[in-house]
Amino acid sequence: MTLARPTPSAPLRIGTRGSPLALAQAQETRDRLMTAFDLPEEAFDIRVIQTTGDRVQDRALKEIGGKGLFTREIEQAMLEGGIDIAVHSMKDMPVLQPGGLVLDCYLPREDVRDAFVSFHEGGIEGIPEGAKVGTSSLRRGAQMKLRRPDVEIVQFRGNVQTRLRKLTEEVAHCTFLAQAGLNRLGRSDVPARVLDPEEMLPAIAQGAIGVERRADDLRVAEMLEAIHDAATAELLAAERAFLATLDGSCETPIAGLATVSGGDLRLRGQILRPDGSEALEDDASAPVGDGAKLGEAMARGLLERAGEGFFDWR
Repeated sequence: MTLARPTPSAPLRIGTRGSPLALAQAQETRDRLMTAFDLPEEAFDIRVIQTTGDRVQDRALKEIGGKGLFTREIEQAMLEGGIDIAVHSMKDMPVLQPGGLVLDCYLPREDVRDAFVSFHEGGIEGIPEGAKVGTSSLRRGAQMKLRRPDVEIVQFRGNVQTRLRKLTEEVAHCTFLAQAGLNRLGRSDVPARVLDPEEMLPAIAQGAIGVERRADDLRVAEMLEAIHDAATAELLAAERAFLATLDGSCETPIAGLATVSGGDLRLRGQILRPDGSEALEDDASAPVGDGAKLGEAMARGLLERAGEGFFDWR
C-alpha cells in the first residue's frame, strides 16, 4: 500500500537546530526527499527548535548535561506531534533514543576528519609554547594535551562565524572544526588544515547525518527508507556499539573510526584520560556484518586495560 505523500497544504515538518550547519543538514534531507519522491519544496516545512546546548553558550557541555543537550527539545517536539522527523549531527546523538522514537536513517557520510583552524602559520607542531587552544570537546582537548602538554585548553563554543571572531579577538591561538561542516557550508575561506585520522582520530559518527522519526509513523518510515544510506549505517553500527559499551558522554574523551574495504570493516578506537595524560588505542577488523560485535569487543578490551578511574580527572 502506498501511503499519502506530503503536500504544500499538509507539509512534512522537519525539526532542526537553528545554526547555519544544522539548517544546511535539514535542507539536504529535504532536498533528497524532494528528489526521491518528485515533491516541491513547499511540501516540506523546516522548523527551528532551540535546544539547551544552543541556549547555554558560556559553560562546558559536561557541566550542563552531556550529549542530550542538542536533542532533547527536538525529540520532545516529535513525541508531542509538533514535527514529523528530526535531523541530527550523529556525533551529537546519545546511543539510546527515547521510547517511541527510532533512528534508522542515515545520509551518505561526509568527510570524517577534523580541521585545525588558525590565522597563524604552521600546524599543531607550530603552536607557540603555552598557547591557548579553543575547544569545548573533551576529546579534542585531551588529544591536544596528549600531543602538546604545554598548551592551555580554553572553552570555545559557537558556530563557525563565532569561532572565527574569537580567533581574531585572540581568545585562542587556534581551534578545531569538523571538515564535514565546513564542506556542507561551503566555507573554503576558513583558514583550515585537514588532519588525517592518524594525526587526530575523529569523534564517533563524525560527518554523518541521522534522521529520527516516530516508531509508529509508517508513512515517514517508508519515505526515509528511500534516502537511507546502508554503507553509512554499517560504519555507524560499529562506531556507536563501541561508544555504547564505553558508556560515552561529554565527560568521556572517546574517538573512533570505522572504514570498509571489500567485505571487511576496520575499526580504530581510542580512549583518553580527560587531562590528556594517557591514551589507549586499538585497531581491529571483522566482516562487515559483525561491525557491532567488533565495536563492543574493542570497547570491553580497552575498558579492561584502562582499569577503574581511567576517565576521572586527575
